[in-house]
Amino acid sequence: MRRLLYGMNLSLDGYVAAPGDDLSWSEPSDELFHWWLDEERAISLLLYGRKLWETMSSYWPTGDQQPGATPAQIDFARNWRETPKVVFSSTVDKVDWNARLVTGDAVAEITRLKAGDGGPMRVGGAALAGAAMRAGLIDEYTIVTHPVLVGSGKPFFTALDGRTNLNLVETRTFPGGVVLNRYETKR
Repeated sequence: MRRLLYGMNLSLDGYVAAPGDDLSWSEPSDELFHWWLDEERAISLLLYGRKLWETMSSYWPTGDQQPGATPAQIDFARNWRETPKVVFSSTVDKVDWNARLVTGDAVAEITRLKAGDGGPMRVGGAALAGAAMRAGLIDEYTIVTHPVLVGSGKPFFTALDGRTNLNLVETRTFPGGVVLNRYETKR
């Protein structure tokens, strides 16, 4: 059975994006960016909701060709293009960049993928992750908290149907007061 991971940068008050999908507050340090790159290299399948897919696919296909791209950004772009992806959307017509589109039941498809063989999968996008959380499919949460309060926006956690118990497995600090906490779901 494959493991399903959910992790993102978030504000201290729990948002992955400020109003207007503003991400300017979450500029990672080089050390944090390298850490995320190492994490992404270990992922065998990326699962995206529509909004995060649109964000990622608008930049990373050519992120290694952007003026001033750092070696880590070049590596991230190449890894992103090469990693297989599944995009869950009923409004997107076509996907590219080593991705396939699923227009049906996201939870059923994630359950099917999880039951198969292969390396870890990462779910991206708060709405898609929320559906996976409510279905009890997430095995690990990586919460990278930035020392900023944005007041409102898109929350990391959506409303759950019940309690989920977790075990803390890692805590780490990064420059700028960023704190990483990694939790595994108690089964």
